[in-house]
Amino acid sequence: MQLVVARIGRAHGIKGEVTVEVRTDEPELRLAPGAVLLTDPAPAGPLTIETGRVHSGRLLLRFEGVADRTAAEALRNLLLIAEIDPDELPEEEDEYYDHQLIDLDVVTKDGTEVGRITEISHLPSQDLFIVERADGSEVMIPFVEEIVTEIDLEEQRAVIDPPPGLIDDRAEIVSSREDEA
Repeated sequence: MQLVVARIGRAHGIKGEVTVEVRTDEPELRLAPGAVLLTDPAPAGPLTIETGRVHSGRLLLRFEGVADRTAAEALRNLLLIAEIDPDELPEEEDEYYDHQLIDLDVVTKDGTEVGRITEISHLPSQDLFIVERADGSEVMIPFVEEIVTEIDLEEQRAVIDPPPGLIDDRAEIVSSREDEA
């Protein structure tokens, strides 16, 4: 199974280092020196990490055979992909890999079917489930504990407790203005 672990950003300095946008909760495992990563697009890889360090809050990597800024800049926007065992589970109990969540049925706590998870969108503030409904429309559900109350991998479902208006048009409108008679 393949897992996207990072996206290469701009070149840093003149010695072949690049910034990376980390897309894994386990960078110390997936982006360690010596790790061999596939790329998307594939012809640019595989790449072997030579060194890694944090500078001003950003992870910088250098790859074997990438010795200067020009070569590093040619890698910009590549996705880095790790090959993992499909039965491997994250270290923490309440963590999941994307491939475990894709295709889960989404139901509300009262059993109402919402749809099926087709994609996980990783945003800076939180992750979102992209859920395809039976009518073909999509709804985005924040993957936060207050809304996603249960992930049951054996039953292949995610149970949600959505606030009004998240998956339907029952939004509660609250106004601080008094009604004018």
